[in-house]
Amino acid sequence: MIYRCLIVDDEPPAVKVLEKYIETVPQLEVCGTCKNAFEVLNLLSDRKIDILFLDVHMPKLFGTELLKTIPQPPKVIFTTAHKEFAVEAFELNAVDYLLKPISFERFLKAVNKILQTNVPVAETASSPVSFVYFRSERKMIKVFLEEILYVESFRDYVVIHMKKGRELKVKIPLNHVERMLPENQFIRIHRSYLVSLSKITAFTKTDVEINKVELPIGKSYTQTFRRLSYNISDLPDGVAER
Repeated sequence: MIYRCLIVDDEPPAVKVLEKYIETVPQLEVCGTCKNAFEVLNLLSDRKIDILFLDVHMPKLFGTELLKTIPQPPKVIFTTAHKEFAVEAFELNAVDYLLKPISFERFLKAVNKILQTNVPVAETASSPVSFVYFRSERKMIKVFLEEILYVESFRDYVVIHMKKGRELKVKIPLNHVERMLPENQFIRIHRSYLVSLSKITAFTKTDVEINKVELPIGKSYTQTFRRLSYNISDLPDGVAER
């Protein structure tokens, strides 16, 4: 499925950034750009738009006010330099609220919220619907969350360790990966490791075991790990403390 995107922003540099990001994701395409709210209303009457990237602070009519006038709005991701409109934006059922300057990782996290909830029936029948995209070697690689065992951090990149010995090298900080993944499914146990809770087969006070690999638990992460690991609903059957 291809999602048609409309960018609404009166700042050309901001528009160029979003255009570049959108072109990187295979499921997205730019169908138009607008500089003000009135152009948006005219365009929406002529075209079907799936995702609206909407600036808040614009001439004549703010983005939040514009959204209130659209009877059946598309999915909306606000893009702005102003924090103070966030509460109102989410009250209007915005998918996300991105603060400028927007990093690609933050953009991708917002887009993934839409992609993960709109998977075709044929695809859901054969594979999990929960996934994220990572940029690696100039490609966007789809990774299903169920496939991830743990993520290991190195100096300027991470390695995503997956089932069947597969690995994916991505030039991105570990804390960015942590923000992209669901916090109820993945947990940081060390400055260098982020692990899938459901893939932990055993653990002690100092390490966890995943796929017969022992990973250390950092001292500053001990309390958080123990609190989550004892939530039985988060762990698969058979997981036990060694």
